[in-house]
Amino acid sequence: MLHTPLLSLLLFFWLLPAHAQTCPDWPPVQARAEIRQLQQTLADWDDHYHRQGVSLVADELYDQSRARLGHLQSCFPASAKPQDSPLKTAVGPLRHPIAHTGLGKLADDAAVKAWMHGKQEMWIQPKVDGVAATLVYRAGTLVQLISRGDGVHGHDWSRHIPALGTLNQQLPKPLDLVLQGELFWRLDGHVQANAGSLNARGNVAGLLARKRISAEQGAVVGLFVWAWPLGPTDQRERLKGLSALGFEHSERYSEPLSSFAEAARWREHWYRSPLPFASDGVVLRQGKRPQGDRWRARDPYWITAWKYPFAQAMAGVRGVHFNIGRTGRITPVLKIEPVQLDDRQIRQVSLGSFQRWQQLDIRPGDQVSISLAGLTIPRLDEVVHRSVQRTDIAVPDPAHYHSLSCWQPKDGCRSQFVARLNWLSGKQGLNMPRLGPGTWEKLIDSGHVQGLGDWLDLQDEDLQSIPGLGERSRQQLLQAFDQARRQPFVRWLSALGVPAATSLAADITWADLRQRDAGQWLAEPGIGPGRSAQLLAFFRAPEVQIVAEQLRRHTIEGF
Repeated sequence: MLHTPLLSLLLFFWLLPAHAQTCPDWPPVQARAEIRQLQQTLADWDDHYHRQGVSLVADELYDQSRARLGHLQSCFPASAKPQDSPLKTAVGPLRHPIAHTGLGKLADDAAVKAWMHGKQEMWIQPKVDGVAATLVYRAGTLVQLISRGDGVHGHDWSRHIPALGTLNQQLPKPLDLVLQGELFWRLDGHVQANAGSLNARGNVAGLLARKRISAEQGAVVGLFVWAWPLGPTDQRERLKGLSALGFEHSERYSEPLSSFAEAARWREHWYRSPLPFASDGVVLRQGKRPQGDRWRARDPYWITAWKYPFAQAMAGVRGVHFNIGRTGRITPVLKIEPVQLDDRQIRQVSLGSFQRWQQLDIRPGDQVSISLAGLTIPRLDEVVHRSVQRTDIAVPDPAHYHSLSCWQPKDGCRSQFVARLNWLSGKQGLNMPRLGPGTWEKLIDSGHVQGLGDWLDLQDEDLQSIPGLGERSRQQLLQAFDQARRQPFVRWLSALGVPAATSLAADITWADLRQRDAGQWLAEPGIGPGRSAQLLAFFRAPEVQIVAEQLRRHTIEGF
């Protein structure tokens, strides 16, 4: 979560997808309100993280939020109030003996190749997801531990040294030494691609923000040394020297580089291999760099980061649609600005239930976090930012939809009616090949299908008037219709959505079922009072009787 102001302004060029770089069509009043709200949210996150050691948001969502702020400020410069430094509350009273540099981030393969071009003696390491600190040794003894702060001044964490037993507190030689590294949450065989960061950085930050920690608490903190500012000029010599001093992670997880292909291979390897720490990318560095007394608290030319693919992507909500299923269940679906997760581009995500949408009250303009469940299915994690402007949307009334509603595509019923048709033609129904929602939509739009059985009347001359249906498609449809007419009665019952259709006797007819009372239904195996009531309501519904009469006229078996 540590970024320089300049980096924050530049991040949007690569963190946001290309489509999102277009500017919102906001009037000045809304632009000012949206920007100020985002600035306040970021300031609150910064304060909690740097002053209290509490991470309120995942690092990659923080990065994307700050990138969005930079983008909006570039869109509406007249509405943009200057933003306080993200490190405002991180500054402490202690001056680092050597300044902490920043760490730029590369957007994509092309940016990595450009950075590597012409450089010699390059190295790659995992980018450990922890908190940066300076370690000061005097005569071989660890005497001072300083938080990164703003890179120049930090807070004194030296009070925790006795509890941090996993740190190398006594060097094998009585050296005066300054090191910079990452204090990380120790994990056993952690695979970043599968488990994510597990809030590892926030856990360490929260622990070190306390006044006192126990030795048991401190035992979970490890150290990855990534800089020996005044050490040997050659990277290989620095790594060997660190190992000799007891800092073995540095050499173990550093590899020389000669090509982009090697960098990509190591990035993929560390992303998917067990490590003792969380890692959010890789660090590329030149072996030779200036001595530490020349370092400044800004991004240097000799080191940069190439982050892993987002586990969570922030996306703007373009619209909220409500799909109504065959049984009347309402499923809200968010239409979002396209975002890339792993190798998939996501344009929409289901909320699962109407109740969840009610709880979250998501509207167009909101920014939401999207991830992949099981590495394949898009899911909504949370609302990251709410738009100041709350857009009105057409919300269906759940009281109007149930298992017996919408047998025609009248106002508000199209979604459920199409779902009924799709169920009828699906594998659980009449198993009509090549007949899905898109084809049913065409038949409805043509005016030929306004009831569940209207397709039984269609002839080739009717289909010829429908745009988008060629000769081959028409013949396939007519063949599917003909095949469906010959399906047995029990399949027709399932296609119509009769509860417990498969448990009925093979020789039963529609008239028999329609005449049954509650006691007769309860006598059927597996049917209780609730299902019995559903069956009575189904067979007595006027809409169902109309469809049944239509099927009788077409001499469908059992009707």
